[in-house]
Amino acid sequence: MAASGVWKASMVRSGREEVYVAAMPLRATKGPPQLLMSAAYSLNFWNFHHFMVIINNKPLNRTNPCSFQLLVYDFQPKDPEDPYAALAVLSGRSVPGAVLVRKLKKLPRNKCWLVGYSKEDAEKVATEFNKTWETSLRVGVNDCRHYTNGLVTQLTGEKDVLKRLKNIVGPREDMREKPFKGERSNFTL
Repeated sequence: MAASGVWKASMVRSGREEVYVAAMPLRATKGPPQLLMSAAYSLNFWNFHHFMVIINNKPLNRTNPCSFQLLVYDFQPKDPEDPYAALAVLSGRSVPGAVLVRKLKKLPRNKCWLVGYSKEDAEKVATEFNKTWETSLRVGVNDCRHYTNGLVTQLTGEKDVLKRLKNIVGPREDMREKPFKGERSNFTL
């Protein structure tokens, strides 16, 4: 009986990591374009947000918090501040994109939602997903929204998570005030 308890604990570690979606301001060249993007983000216009996936790799042994880490998975233009790339994106052309993986010390305080739990080892699934992701970025065809939806589907099984999130919070509502599925109503990140 004890052996099965150990087995269950190891099975939990091979999956069940928390999966979050976060929204950040779009990056733009300095000056008026950057001010415009910042204003649109502050007003919570849905289409002026950059979306990414955050995986919370909880430590198996809670007494060793050093193994805790947050990993951010992100798809964006190779040079998001290049004015020529911005013009190409605005005109509907493709630009070279990059899949990025970074570590965070803590979750963002705003515009970050727990969307589910991984079915398998989240880091392994995300790494495999990134190997096959097409890096030619074209807004509306293959951008951060498609990447976020695709990676969340691979991790949790939920399809089109951003559509559900948009329906819950609305295109211009304050996205910090409404809880997302799996999130406590008094839980603000």
